[in-house]
Amino acid sequence: GSSPLTIASTFGKIDVARALVEAGADLNSANSDGATALHVAAFFCRPEIVELLLSNGANRYVRDNYGNTPLETVSGPFDKVKGVYDTVVQALGPLGFQLDYVYVKSTRPKIAEILRPGPAELAAVDFAPSERGDWKVSTPAEQGLDRSAVAALYLDATGLTKLRSLLVIKNGYLVAEKYFNDGSMEQKALLQSATKSYISALVGLALEQGCLSSLDQKMIDFFPEFTDRIVDQRKKEITIRDMLQMRGGYPWEETDPVLWDGLLSGDQLTLLVDFPLVSDPGTTFNYSNTTTYWLGVIVQRACNSDLKDFAEEHLFSPLAVEVGEWWQDKYGYYLPIFHFTARDAARFGLMYLNDGRHEGKQIVPADWVRESLKVYSKDAFDESRLVFRDIGYGYQWWSARAGNHRFDYAWGHGGQLMILLHELDMIVLVLSDPFFIQHDDESWRHERANLNLVGRFIESLPRDNVPAQ
Repeated sequence: GSSPLTIASTFGKIDVARALVEAGADLNSANSDGATALHVAAFFCRPEIVELLLSNGANRYVRDNYGNTPLETVSGPFDKVKGVYDTVVQALGPLGFQLDYVYVKSTRPKIAEILRPGPAELAAVDFAPSERGDWKVSTPAEQGLDRSAVAALYLDATGLTKLRSLLVIKNGYLVAEKYFNDGSMEQKALLQSATKSYISALVGLALEQGCLSSLDQKMIDFFPEFTDRIVDQRKKEITIRDMLQMRGGYPWEETDPVLWDGLLSGDQLTLLVDFPLVSDPGTTFNYSNTTTYWLGVIVQRACNSDLKDFAEEHLFSPLAVEVGEWWQDKYGYYLPIFHFTARDAARFGLMYLNDGRHEGKQIVPADWVRESLKVYSKDAFDESRLVFRDIGYGYQWWSARAGNHRFDYAWGHGGQLMILLHELDMIVLVLSDPFFIQHDDESWRHERANLNLVGRFIESLPRDNVPAQ
């Protein structure tokens, strides 16, 4: 599946590559891994071919199937990718392919420097937010943030074909904002599972309002109609706390087609009975969409209120945000996914960054925010090709590390991200194609790219956040 230009780049044949370029070869065609000739030339440290491709218009921001730009293929430590080089050398050795690892290790930083955008290109990037009165607007420099780092983020984002919104908030100011592809400022986007963090907030508010007396209340107490149908008695021991931590014992629906069909059946209520437990309650993290749905039902039943009405009164209206579509099932209960504009979603993140306060008013109890963002499960998710590391889970909030920074985040399928960088008083918000009902390699490829886009930006930020001179 490799083009002649990609093959020439692999073997370092500069004369062949030049002839192909002069003959009009497609510089951005990709192989089965999504890698272009520029990816390949960069990875195998062919500086002459890299410069040839760039000077003739190769796209340096296109991403391969692992979510990497050509720059990102040479940005990490050599030891981390040595195994990939070993595999290629072994496979192509019979064809005469050779690599000098000493040369590759020393040349990777030089290739990265060639691929890195220059000052003029960075200065030309426009990400200035519009002033509409709903957000305080500023610039990165005015808020102590290196403008070049932000510009590099937005340049990298141009290679994401499913990205819709990218916002950066610093010190409470909207300092960068841009919409891509079919996204817009007015678009109410499906946040997917990023809304789990909103459901967590509603549980905290139900506790504050006295609807719930304790997180140690049993799940089954709110579903008396199922008590006699429960065969696995462990289900009667599941607490609200277990559910918030994804430790109720229910399975991740994507692990089995039968479970996935059940999730999409339109009857999640009875899955409380039908779905088997895969671990004892309170012991093991297992991501579960149905668990969040049941949390919403618990709030609705405990507070004797329509969940949307409860959210409007205690969360949305105080934040001055307007929820879009929020679907109900046949029982009248709300599914834990709904729509918000990027700016309104960022406002929820800012409230959590400020310990539950918005414009001087306490919306969500500060103690609840702190408890929600604690790490109750370490190593909740691991994928070697992600920049995010040490991924943990709180009360329907994720946490991770990138570079020297630890952060909390809401995360939805397709790459919806609400990143809270507490030490930098910063939020990064990403909204993308939600890939609704599509859970496959294609959707994960784009989702991973969004995660790595933000992860590499966070990696680039110094801990003390002193702007570059």
